[in-house]
Amino acid sequence: MTGTETDKGRKKILVVDDSKTVLLMECMILKSGHYQVITASDGEEAVRKAAAESPDLILMDVVMPKITGFEACREIRKLKATKSIPIIMVTTLGQAADVKTGFQSGCDDYVTKPIDSATLLSKIRDFLGE
Repeated sequence: MTGTETDKGRKKILVVDDSKTVLLMECMILKSGHYQVITASDGEEAVRKAAAESPDLILMDVVMPKITGFEACREIRKLKATKSIPIIMVTTLGQAADVKTGFQSGCDDYVTKPIDSATLLSKIRDFLGE
């Protein structure tokens, strides 16, 4: 998705997931919150789009092709332009070890699927200062 005149002033969120169904659902949740949404379908694309698009926040799946969400998070944290973007992991991996790995990778919060839209939007608003 690209920016348009109607996107001006709206917070931009990068949604990263290899499941088209999950991407669609998360996009619908975010558009109800009036956010501009950009998508990526794997970790490598997420790193590229984070650098190119400078989103205000990233929602990152973990289990994806090419590189995992944990690896993508570490890469995003290494780049000067993207290191301070809030990252919320949104994944089916809910074991304590997975959550610990997520935070060690540099994520700011961790949400397990299935997604509760009210909880997710609340976390997003908190990170964006809304």
